[in-house]
Amino acid sequence: NFTDTRKVLRIITESGKVQHVGYNREAHERNFTFSTTCQGQSTMSETEERLFSIRSLESEDRNWVAHFLDKNWGSTKIVSRGQSYYGHLLPGFAAEMNDAPEDAPPAGLITYNIEGKDCEILTLDSNQAGLGIGSALLDMVKVVAKEEGCKRLWLVTTNDNMEALRFYQRRNWELVAIHRNALIAARKMKPQIPLVGKNEIPLRDEIEMELKL
Repeated sequence: NFTDTRKVLRIITESGKVQHVGYNREAHERNFTFSTTCQGQSTMSETEERLFSIRSLESEDRNWVAHFLDKNWGSTKIVSRGQSYYGHLLPGFAAEMNDAPEDAPPAGLITYNIEGKDCEILTLDSNQAGLGIGSALLDMVKVVAKEEGCKRLWLVTTNDNMEALRFYQRRNWELVAIHRNALIAARKMKPQIPLVGKNEIPLRDEIEMELKL
């Protein structure tokens, strides 16, 4: 019921200790419902307003995820620190608006990859700005990473992506490295990476960020 969902969300957003309410990796299909504060942080509304839900990706999602990545990332291939991944095959979560038509595209998507004690965010997209979807998707991956014994979340973004730098630093992520001219090698693996990025900034470097767990 809704009361149980509210308890789950408070634990996710404040402490991450979802195991105390019976959450486990095999139960990722459970939907979590969020509303937002004016700062865009994920929280439950006292009026119990339900804006969107989040669910884990399943094998039957691969086709729409592939189309989503083609549109937003230029390809299903994601390149990070000299490694390439096919994003539609990665684990992740989708956000769906609760009042959207059944055939509506998801409002957000996150994919990740766990290796050892590290959990890398490979993609994060929200089609509904200002609703806290990105924060909520990050919260869900953070929960999974902790369950898997990870010690940090990390990612790379590009030197033109000021929105990402602002978004993550506001959520206590830290800049840990600038990999100069890394995109020269990345383009050999993924030619779709443009030479010029946002705000007409030349795309050259990968910026590595992390959040300690």
